[in-house]
Amino acid sequence: MEQKFIVIGMDDRPQPYFPPEVQELIRCGKVFSGGIRHREIVSSLLPDGARWIDITVPLDDVFARYEAHFASEGSPLLVFASGDPLFFGFANTVMRKLPSAKIILFPTFNSLQMLAHRILLPYQEMQTLSLTGRPWDAFDSALIRGDKLIGVLTDREKTPATIAARMLEYGYDNYRMIVGEALGNGEEESVRTFSLEEASQSAFRFPNCLILQRNKVHPRPFGVPESEFHLLNGRNKMITKMPVRLLTLSMLTLREKKSFWDIGFCTGSVSIEAKLQFPELKVTAFEQRTEGKELMERNSRKFGTPGITTVMGDFLETELGGLPAPDAVFIGGHGGKMIEILQKIKEVLLPDGVIVFNSVSEESKALFTKGITQINKKVTQCTRIAVDAFNPIEIMRAE
Repeated sequence: MEQKFIVIGMDDRPQPYFPPEVQELIRCGKVFSGGIRHREIVSSLLPDGARWIDITVPLDDVFARYEAHFASEGSPLLVFASGDPLFFGFANTVMRKLPSAKIILFPTFNSLQMLAHRILLPYQEMQTLSLTGRPWDAFDSALIRGDKLIGVLTDREKTPATIAARMLEYGYDNYRMIVGEALGNGEEESVRTFSLEEASQSAFRFPNCLILQRNKVHPRPFGVPESEFHLLNGRNKMITKMPVRLLTLSMLTLREKKSFWDIGFCTGSVSIEAKLQFPELKVTAFEQRTEGKELMERNSRKFGTPGITTVMGDFLETELGGLPAPDAVFIGGHGGKMIEILQKIKEVLLPDGVIVFNSVSEESKALFTKGITQINKKVTQCTRIAVDAFNPIEIMRAE
């Protein structure tokens, strides 16, 4: 039986306007769905005997009720959604969960469009993203890239205040924030402009959204001098030197990768450089020295690289199941257990994944080559480099 959804976009005004075609569909409808807030707004427009399915989590329960409806009678299901249902909206969810369903869509402006309209802001170049029930990843990437205009959908946890505080923590004070509250809800609507310091200390009504406008360029170096990092006990030998670091990242071919593991991160220099150059990359860094955690936090804040996941403890004893599987791995330290580390990497490395190791001696080079052979891979590239008065290093790539 055909599964037909009529998805109707709406704003938060107490007396919503719908075009005549939509009004007729509502009058003839039998089963409706939407959030609790949507039901409160449209309840007076629904016909007598109408049935309503609340959209609440878990969504699997909601879709089970949808499928039961289609199996029993099959009439179209009218769903009310906020703004444009294809803009981080419920129509996307329907298409993902029921790919064969037929969808008829009646969108309206989304909240970020409405906010741009209120301040007469041309928004064709705006990078839009949602933090509604989502992690920080896309937001962090936009900050590191230095996007000029960023539109953000918020939720009750990731509020304008918490967003501003996160930006300031990582040194991104180069934006102003415009916040729209209760957009489309008549006298309740508010549009205000803040510095990030002001926003971090302000309270906001929900629902809201925001636009960030860049007012200066945040530095994003290509190659950070090792002298700029906070070091382990001030020891500059315990950090991958900048030329070696950049060549290492080149061998990892991170532009085409999604998940990068840095094993033995120490100061965090390789992870931080990777995140600076490839903001969308998911970076997971491992270190067993307890001092590493504070070093990574301090250096990440200094160089503006939020979003690096740190895992403390012995890599060989670490449970890896909940981490994003890597397609690129850098071994920065092995503690004499190279063979065991490579065997553990083999269990999670994605197809066509690469492993890079910086060898400082013939012994470590032979150990890496032996371990790579044991996991049925091979060394495909080896480059020798010397920096200043330091010992030469061989950068080895295996795949």
